[in-house]
Amino acid sequence: MVKRHLNTLYITTQGAWLNKDGETIAVNVDGQARHRIPMHLLQGLVCFGNVSISPFLLGACVERGIGISYLTRNGRFLARVSGPVTGNVLLRRAQYRMADDETRRTALAKTFVLGKLVNTRTALRRASRDNPERAANLQDAANRINGLLRRARTAGTLDEARGIEGEAARIYFSVFNELLLADGFTFSRRTRRPPLDAVNALLSFVYTLLVHDVRSALETVGLDPQVGFLHHDRPGRPSLALDVMEELRPVLADRLVLSLINRRQIRPNGFEQRESGAVWMDDETRKTVLTAWQERKQQELLHPFLDDRCTVGAVPHIQALLLARHLRGDLDGYPPFVWK
Repeated sequence: MVKRHLNTLYITTQGAWLNKDGETIAVNVDGQARHRIPMHLLQGLVCFGNVSISPFLLGACVERGIGISYLTRNGRFLARVSGPVTGNVLLRRAQYRMADDETRRTALAKTFVLGKLVNTRTALRRASRDNPERAANLQDAANRINGLLRRARTAGTLDEARGIEGEAARIYFSVFNELLLADGFTFSRRTRRPPLDAVNALLSFVYTLLVHDVRSALETVGLDPQVGFLHHDRPGRPSLALDVMEELRPVLADRLVLSLINRRQIRPNGFEQRESGAVWMDDETRKTVLTAWQERKQQELLHPFLDDRCTVGAVPHIQALLLARHLRGDLDGYPPFVWK
């Protein structure tokens, strides 16, 4: 079960029409069926912009547990369609009880923060070894995050844990520009709504892809993705998905963005600046990112807790399973994914 890894289908062609054709999804463009994908190979469907789905296909996806997410053409999340809640209701009751218990909630929130800080420190240390001429700033940032790690382990309140996570993020992004090796790309600060440069546009887009996969994994094991521990509850916000995503950002998302830039798989002219100041990637760049994301998910790594190999794309599902085991009381603590 751990090694099983299904794909997500991304539809970016504007005006595409998707319908059910037997046990496949037919992707129609200009009245012609361009692709057919067996439904049993899919765990998710993500539609960007003007993409339509037949009611029969919607029903079939719901029955098979294939979650459907609707995003704007530029990757901003709009809505999600999923089937009946899976899993044991007792698991969700355990999740809600822990979320309402300040002591237990803080302990779990600290674990998410620790996972993020360890992986951020590892990313900076690796980069400092690979780029000796930039090592001083990167190593200094890694050392400062290492100091925050010690504070995080003894944090006594949820607000303290959140403050440490925010401080670590500021340190990390203060040297993020040092990680960019290709001409034409610069980063000064993290901007989200809207992204104000190409790097921020890439980060926001890949984070959207990651949160989709984490949310799907949580729903698959029966957890409520909206009731989290580190992030504040807010209507429509997948707080638990954002919690789990924190430890995965440096490993799964940031590494991909840096690889695409530094290997020159994308170019500075693949982005457009709007009158509002927002920067969006063009269609070709978006397709390049989606292809790289899917290829990355097929690669294998050694899961540090299971001590077994799995695909990168299976990591969110494994972490969701481990979290569910912890909430049920089968594991004393939740083991975050730690990059080695």
